[in-house]
Amino acid sequence: MDGKKPRHQLVVFYDGSCEGCVKDRARYERWAGAGGEDIYWFDITGREEVLLSLGISPDKALRELHVQTADGEIFSELDAYILLMQRVPRLRLLAWLIGLPLIRPCLSWLYRTWVRQRLEREGRL
Repeated sequence: MDGKKPRHQLVVFYDGSCEGCVKDRARYERWAGAGGEDIYWFDITGREEVLLSLGISPDKALRELHVQTADGEIFSELDAYILLMQRVPRLRLLAWLIGLPLIRPCLSWLYRTWVRQRLEREGRL
């Protein structure tokens, strides 16, 4: 996060103020085991300047999962989930499934709607 080449293969930008997001992170870490050791979990809470320096809109980071690969490329929403899920054997089939042309747009809409409703309920929008 300081401009140096990352030592992690994947940086996951997640909402540490979201109870469900924190639980999802813990579940992912448990399922990934040693395969998740090269992932850095970056809590976006109060880190707007860092996000902006990486070209990530803080509002968009709140509404969509973002990941950064070791080469600096940033992926968001379902692309981010697919990259993350492909690293866990039990989630690889699901990663493939959510990437299918008929499923992806529907799931994307559902995801965006769910996140918007959660943020509104929490008074964060």
